[in-house]
Amino acid sequence: MAKKYVVKFSDVDKDDIATVGGKGANLGEMTHAGFPVPPGFIITAEAYKEFLIDGNLTHKIIDILHNLDVNDSKQLDRAAKSVQHIITRSPFPKSLALEIIRAYFSLEKGLVKHPFVAVRSSATAEDLPGASFAGQQATFLNVQGEANLIEKVKEAWASLFTARAIFYRATHKFNHMKVYIAVPVQKMIQSEASGVMFTIDPLNNDKTKLVIEAISGLGELIVQGEITPDHYVVDKKTEKILEKTVHTQEKVMKGNRVKKDVIKKQKLTDEQIHTLASLGKKLEQHYYFPQDVEWAIEKGRVYIVQTRPITTTGKIRSEINAALLKKDILLHGDPASPGIASGPVKILHSPKEIHKIVPGDILVAEMTNPDFVPAMRKCVAIITEKGGRTSHAAIVSRELGIPAVVGTEGALKTLLDNFVITVNGATGDIYKGAVQRTQNIEPSVQIHHEKIKTATKVYVNLAEPDRASLASKLNVDGVGLLRAEFMIAGIGVHPKKLIEDRKQKVFVNTLSTQLEFFCESFAPRPVVYRTTDFRTNEYRNLTGGKIYEPEEPNPMLGFRGAARYITNSDVFELELEAIRKVRNSYNNLWLMIPYVRTPEELLKVKKIVSAAGLSRSSSFKLWLMVEIPTNVIRLDDFIDVGIDGVSIGSNDLTMLILGTDRDNSEVAHDFSELDPSVLWAIERTIKTCSKRGVTSSICGQAPSDYPELVEKLVSWGITSISVNMDVAEHVRDVISNAEKKLIRKKL
Repeated sequence: MAKKYVVKFSDVDKDDIATVGGKGANLGEMTHAGFPVPPGFIITAEAYKEFLIDGNLTHKIIDILHNLDVNDSKQLDRAAKSVQHIITRSPFPKSLALEIIRAYFSLEKGLVKHPFVAVRSSATAEDLPGASFAGQQATFLNVQGEANLIEKVKEAWASLFTARAIFYRATHKFNHMKVYIAVPVQKMIQSEASGVMFTIDPLNNDKTKLVIEAISGLGELIVQGEITPDHYVVDKKTEKILEKTVHTQEKVMKGNRVKKDVIKKQKLTDEQIHTLASLGKKLEQHYYFPQDVEWAIEKGRVYIVQTRPITTTGKIRSEINAALLKKDILLHGDPASPGIASGPVKILHSPKEIHKIVPGDILVAEMTNPDFVPAMRKCVAIITEKGGRTSHAAIVSRELGIPAVVGTEGALKTLLDNFVITVNGATGDIYKGAVQRTQNIEPSVQIHHEKIKTATKVYVNLAEPDRASLASKLNVDGVGLLRAEFMIAGIGVHPKKLIEDRKQKVFVNTLSTQLEFFCESFAPRPVVYRTTDFRTNEYRNLTGGKIYEPEEPNPMLGFRGAARYITNSDVFELELEAIRKVRNSYNNLWLMIPYVRTPEELLKVKKIVSAAGLSRSSSFKLWLMVEIPTNVIRLDDFIDVGIDGVSIGSNDLTMLILGTDRDNSEVAHDFSELDPSVLWAIERTIKTCSKRGVTSSICGQAPSDYPELVEKLVSWGITSISVNMDVAEHVRDVISNAEKKLIRKKL
């Protein structure tokens, strides 16, 4: 799509996320597919970029966020307010304002000259599988008039820098200046009823059921958790209504006002429930993935306001001794996020008190909103007095993998600070005292009982032995990247000092013991070990490191990788000795060589490996890391030296292609694995490997963050994809859908 500042919904589709964000892309996609979407237009991410350039704001924002400790809630709040202030107080480019105003007046034909609209935010990293938090940016309802619209657009841009948004990006390693924002403007639906719909049961991931939650009036109150919605469960196959739970509603939002109004009746007719269920099934079929849908009803007509993939499927939490749960039930609410946790109560009356939460607490509040997220990440469970299974507290708890019970009447009166309780998020029960767990499955990791099979292998990236056992239980084909650096940092002493002190066995035995743990956990699946790629500044931090390591002006381009093995072969030989020792017991350990600048370097390294008694075979593969532009350009020459496969290190490759450093705040905003030049290099690598008959993989951060990249990798013919363990099974789902699309195209 050509560079534009304002586009209609009909101008975009799901492939335009980079321009209009996930929310905008989905509105366009649904419009094209014929779903009942209220009309509107989108102010693109290019407009936001133009605004930053016009006001010279980028460096001002970077300066404010530089060295920010996001775990310090007061410091975070000050920084957020400062950034938002400079955005909302900066002048709006006149040409851009005129383009937006023209689109606004074209929304409604006839007598209505100033239609009411909803102004939403659509960040380019929002609403993507694996990267979705509820309510991260602002939404403004019932906005009327061109002047008000312009002001709300600026406020939407500023909401990209709320405390919660800054915290989320920092903890998920998103570059603040590489996440842009688009603003969908949509004709306002004056809802008689509204709500959310999950095309699977979000509590137990039952794919045979569909869940609808509904309230009277506008839907903001349901997300905020201020009222408990009606809850309907529908059989997806027959569309039979299996369950109806009707709650009394004590207030209704009409326009921008919340009015007291006691409503005891069912919020939706059975016919409306069936209509919604049918639309939900069609949305899931269209996107080939379970959907979280926002809907509204005006004058009897159902509209789909938004849809996004559900990113919390398949999570399993620990179970506890059921016998202990038969006594001392204090409270009961709606189960919102399964799992069991015990801890002291910490009651929060507002987000200003989030600093009270320490790791291990159970957060209790009337309801939560996105400002609570930093505290929610620290606690072990969440209880709210209000809200349903699709409230902010419920959604974020499932995202974080912690137990939650919502709609718990009397929680603030019954529970006291530091009172120890146990929360069962699967049943909605809250118990007095702590109970003992019988097993401990890491909550943030997805484990599917249904083993999806794909032609493209799925590997995991690992570094720490204590993660191996859990990772091995996932539906993965092995370890695509086992980093050496954490294990060697655990030894704590520079290898050359160990050699000088004649303590080589400490290095060899420690490394081999830890490698054996990975190999044993995954056998017979392969474990691809990347040999040490410490930079000089990192080696200097080890005991004795300052004696052996020079101070380099740019360690990233310095003495590292293959060049180090050739110069200091005695250290490399210790690694190889540990590998050979492990392979005496386990034949699933493979070798990957990082940062190889020339084919000649690769040949020299291969000779050292061979001299150590390690030869390529059906059970011992030698891989090359592709992370330098020359690896891409001269890939045929590297393959000629003799390798079995490559793994693309997208982090370094992106930095070196774009000439930027993602760890340097002055230039990090240019880092993007989705840059066309980076995508060209990845595509060329995969297709060259396919042509030459060697395997291709990718082990950088990019596939973990960008599902749309995964689809491209599959279409180019990649052999395997290695990702972080928390998204491994979700990536398998994405791969499966991508492979099905390819098959359909061929047919």
